[in-house]
Amino acid sequence: MTETNATGARRGLFLILSALVFVASAAGTILWSRAMAEGMAMPGGSTVSMAWMPMPGETRLAAAAGFLAMWVAMMGAMMMPSLVPTLARDRPALESPSPALAGAGYFAVWAVMGAGVYVVGTVLVAAELRWPALAPAIPIARGVVLVAAGWVQLTPWKARHLACCREGRPGAARPGAAWRRGISLGVDCVLCCVPFMTLLVVTGMMNLAMIALTALAITVERVAREPALVVRLAGLLVIGAGALEIVRAV
Repeated sequence: MTETNATGARRGLFLILSALVFVASAAGTILWSRAMAEGMAMPGGSTVSMAWMPMPGETRLAAAAGFLAMWVAMMGAMMMPSLVPTLARDRPALESPSPALAGAGYFAVWAVMGAGVYVVGTVLVAAELRWPALAPAIPIARGVVLVAAGWVQLTPWKARHLACCREGRPGAARPGAAWRRGISLGVDCVLCCVPFMTLLVVTGMMNLAMIALTALAITVERVAREPALVVRLAGLLVIGAGALEIVRAV
């Protein structure tokens, strides 16, 4: 009975700490979104989020660090509602500091993805500024990318990684195993979320409404008893958004 009570206490502490992390992440995301609300005018009349550009007097390294901090906070707000149930189901992990280590490994993977997203985003923005002739093709390119992302959402590849996100990996009480478990889960979830992250980045990463809708879609497809319908509907909506972007640009 004592062991059961101890495990229950650890579970309760884990849930409380997770809730605090979620609240802090959500607050940080809201603050950053408001700070970056005004976009920069681009050739062709479009706008781009200031998240891709250094502030006046800011170095590129400082801008990259700020972006990563914002990205990790946003991922915390978006992923915690579906990550916590996965980690909380692992009773052996709750008998050690493993949930925290697994979570650290999980978000380390998301940080690496954020670094890649920042590099790609800044390169594309710099290219658009340097070659204004690219401006007319940008909306069409966005539409094509969204259609491709929606198609990925409907593939068995997506279903396989979603299953790994929903079920998690076997838990272990050893800290090193927990860290590796978090990294493995993070890789699966990053790959699973490629369509949603593409939608978020392409349509406006600092748009709070889009962030909330994307987080809701990710959570529902991971906790729903039968996620297939949700996955298909989300894929079709992303394809539709891409097709609409192409039609508007033509």
